[in-house]
Amino acid sequence: MSYDLILENISKHILLNEQESGYFISLLSYREVRKKELLLKEGQTCKHISYVHSGALRAYYLGNGQKESTIMFAIADWWVTDMYCFANQKPAMMHIEAIEDSCIFQLSKQKLDGLFVEIPKFEKYFRILMQNAYIREQLRVLQNLSMPAEERYNNFLVKYPQISKQVAQKQIASYLGITPEFLSTIRKNKTKPPIS
Repeated sequence: MSYDLILENISKHILLNEQESGYFISLLSYREVRKKELLLKEGQTCKHISYVHSGALRAYYLGNGQKESTIMFAIADWWVTDMYCFANQKPAMMHIEAIEDSCIFQLSKQKLDGLFVEIPKFEKYFRILMQNAYIREQLRVLQNLSMPAEERYNNFLVKYPQISKQVAQKQIASYLGITPEFLSTIRKNKTKPPIS
């Protein structure tokens, strides 16, 4: 297994020497997950943060009537966890599943805390990740409150073109807070030629 992708991801924010890279790699657990396999179930203690080496994952919440609401997607070179529950070692509030066969690296809370002690610059790396995730979610909430569904979908396509190719229409719809049928209508309208 190659660690190049995850080390490149880290190098965007902090510089590691060979010894530090080796120590970080030694903390990772490699796992292969099949499509539809759950990495985390609601109610389980969230013990890991996961880095997607290949494939795609989805975090979702099951509401009343078992209605799924997609919270986030994670494709290659992204991290995912139930952050509140991971940070506080509480039962998970959501599910994380593979939406295609995936290879991931996992880091336990205990090992992450040890990493911060051994190589303090990793606190900067993970702070940047969390900051970016917070900004992304804040913008998403504001868009859901202020933009029509068609505009939100167009923004999604521009911002996450790779995700839109990898996930099912119903999952994109649940992420945008609309029905799959309404998303289908939006998509049909996008492909219609303009009236002259």
